[in-house]
Amino acid sequence: MEPLKSPYNCVIVDDDEVDRLTTLSFAVKYPFLQIAGVYASSEEALAALSQKTVQILLLDIDLPGLDGLEFRRLMMQVPVCIFITAYSEHAVRSFELAAFDFLEKPLNSNRFASSMRRLEEYMDLLQKASLFEISLGGDVVYIKEGHDQVRIKSHEILFLEALRDYTKIVTVHRDYCVVSSLGNLLKEKTFETFLRIHRSYAVQRNFIRKITPRAVFVNDIELPIGRSYKDVVRNLK
Repeated sequence: MEPLKSPYNCVIVDDDEVDRLTTLSFAVKYPFLQIAGVYASSEEALAALSQKTVQILLLDIDLPGLDGLEFRRLMMQVPVCIFITAYSEHAVRSFELAAFDFLEKPLNSNRFASSMRRLEEYMDLLQKASLFEISLGGDVVYIKEGHDQVRIKSHEILFLEALRDYTKIVTVHRDYCVVSSLGNLLKEKTFETFLRIHRSYAVQRNFIRKITPRAVFVNDIELPIGRSYKDVVRNLK
């Protein structure tokens, strides 16, 4: 039996009382979230967060005084920020600040649930990544998982997926998440047979089964082709 996971500390910041309570009513339905504070202003939240560790921000953008974007800029050490706003024109700037998601008001329960599913998976990957260490040697990848060391041959890896400062290694048997960027891994000789097809994906050439104008199929898994990588992929055909 797997040990019970500790919930992740989450803070809500919104100056509108109705919106603040709506976000809270949605968030409390998810056991993996621990509501560590609900605040009406950035200044109030900043003072409180100096005394606690938080993993997730549910953050309005249109705040009086210090707005949500500037607040996020000061709190980049928080792993995840989900912006919640009535103004869709803020979307581009929010992703420049490593936003995990961007939700528009009024909040929709189905859209919020979709974001929470992705969030829980992502937070679990980050937690697992702290247990992994990776070392390379020839065509073999060694991954330390707790007290155990897993030996993976590079030709068993289907593809790599970038998760900010982490990389998910997807093999024919299971997935691993390691503390290394995708770009850094691809500089290693071990991964020289991999082809980057998207800023988030690099695939093992031997596992490519089909290529379409928009996707590469690795075994039965469909992965998108990034716009700036289309010429590289086209040369494989």
